[in-house]
Amino acid sequence: MAANPQHRIEDDVKSALKAGERDKLGTLRMLLSEIKNEQFKKSADLDDAGFVAVLRRMVKQRQESVELYRKGNRPELAAKEEGEIAVLQAYLPQQASEDDVRAAARAVVAELGLSGPAGIGPAMKALLARFGSGADGQTINRIVREVLAGG
Repeated sequence: MAANPQHRIEDDVKSALKAGERDKLGTLRMLLSEIKNEQFKKSADLDDAGFVAVLRRMVKQRQESVELYRKGNRPELAAKEEGEIAVLQAYLPQQASEDDVRAAARAVVAELGLSGPAGIGPAMKALLARFGSGADGQTINRIVREVLAGG
């Protein structure tokens, strides 16, 4: 197994090339390109959080494209984007379940005595620190808002 995510992806590019998996190969090459662009911007190698951020950004872009292609009645393009999403998600860390996030949000709200919209920031900060790359910020935000609203 490769030492870091970039080496793992490079190894997977070689495997996809040998296996003739053109779609996977294209997606992995795009991912490597994005990683190298991000490294160039930061003038340093990406840490795990930076790597996950690049992956999430790429997945989000493709999810938005899928939605637009479906609205535009282009199912073949939507299917291609969904295939890319599946390849990219294989490199994301295991995500916490919504039930786990909800339980943690209730605990943080109770522990810190938070309420109303003013409690969103402190709760988000605590939960993002706790889950790190194991939970999506949008999901945490939505759940925190539900919990603070009494849900």
